[in-house]
Amino acid sequence: MIEKMQHSQPVIWESFPSWAQFSWLYLLSAMSLLRGALFFRFGLAGWEMWILGAGTLLACAAILRHWVRYDLTRDQITVRNGYTRREMQSVPLSDVGSVTIQQGRIADFFGIGTVLVHVRSSDRVLSLRGVRDPEAVKIRINALAWRQDRAANHYSEHPAGKE
Repeated sequence: MIEKMQHSQPVIWESFPSWAQFSWLYLLSAMSLLRGALFFRFGLAGWEMWILGAGTLLACAAILRHWVRYDLTRDQITVRNGYTRREMQSVPLSDVGSVTIQQGRIADFFGIGTVLVHVRSSDRVLSLRGVRDPEAVKIRINALAWRQDRAANHYSEHPAGKE
């Protein structure tokens, strides 16, 4: 469990999208690399550009992976820009209505998925894409949201000083 301080709130869980989220870029890079190797092997011109293209695709995967960062504190779920740390979207855990998982066959094979956090008071949905072990993330969010809801109900039933 990660315990970092983020704006005076301990961060319970944080993650970038999994490397497996960008497997399509790896496939394109491998195809470009193979083509460049074949061009080189048979003495055809242009093999350098295919190799450069493969490297560029791998660099794109690394850049895209760190573009988004997910943070979970005791109070909220936040989607941040991974480079500037600027908040792009957040949902207070007290507003979490339900948490679902979307996972295709390939994502299931890689053990990743998209965790969808549905906001109770609106039709807003917060998407955590490419999360490794999405079921564990869903359980963690539900547990913290339940704890928030329970605390809010306790305080509303027992106002301060009147227990």
